Amino acid sequence: MHILLTGGTGFIGQALVPHLQAMGHTLTVFSRQRHSDTSAVKFIKYLDDLAQVETIDTVINLAGESLAGGRWTKRYKQKLRGSRIDLTQDLVHSLQRSGHRPKLFISGSAIGWYGDCGEQKVDESHTAGSGFGAELCNDWEAAALAAKEALGSTVTTIRIGVVLDKNGGAFPQIFMPFRFGLANWPGSGDQYLSWIHRSDLVAAITFLLQHPLEGAVNLTAPEPATYKRLAREISKLRKTWVTIPAPAFAMRLALGEMADELLLSGQRVLPTKLVANGFAFQYPTIDKTLQSILTP
Repeated sequence: MHILLTGGTGFIGQALVPHLQAMGHTLTVFSRQRHSDTSAVKFIKYLDDLAQVETIDTVINLAGESLAGGRWTKRYKQKLRGSRIDLTQDLVHSLQRSGHRPKLFISGSAIGWYGDCGEQKVDESHTAGSGFGAELCNDWEAAALAAKEALGSTVTTIRIGVVLDKNGGAFPQIFMPFRFGLANWPGSGDQYLSWIHRSDLVAAITFLLQHPLEGAVNLTAPEPATYKRLAREISKLRKTWVTIPAPAFAMRLALGEMADELLLSGQRVLPTKLVANGFAFQYPTIDKTLQSILTP
């Protein structure tokens, strides 16, 4: 299968690319940075280059600036929208102009689509939330869904939770206080974190290549955990001497709107469609995930 991948050099893509290669797929990776082609991976820097690319069977669209990459100023919000919505729209139009008609279009989204849900369990049937993050995800998914009519593709929008692994992603920031013996969580700590191990995320994406599902699919572990639970489990593996939660007012002062939407609110998101269609998680619980990350 020939796969076009955006975001192939990011935290998820770095794990996904070798996995797809090992499965025997041919990859074309869209990246703004300069890279050297290999026998199995071709890099393109401009979407217009798709005209010279062999027939694309599947698109995996993961490109997007980090939500936690900067304070949510008006300028940074525009950057977040441009790297997701504008790029996805340009991608669909470029594929159409180049004559590509991929059968499957898997496009990134996030559990921020649901907004702040408190303790309520939510799955793909839940309504959209409110706030900048929810609007961003909603518009991002709408841009991807245009591929259904424009390209005749089956479109899957993957609502990804917080991705945990040893190197990169959110975990190094979460774990930093624990390195110094300080158990820590944002605000009350009662808000739910819907997470997924990076290995399970990669496995889920490749599962969707083999078992295409139309519409939204939650890519989260089946057991979301509160931040307090997360802190307790880390403390079982790394000795802590004192507990110092990060006060909500201080987080709002330091991070602004981003603090409320990413850290002080919560989503208890379940991977209902994924499990119903036969996907099995290697790391279904937070304790097993943390053991894999923190045990040498």
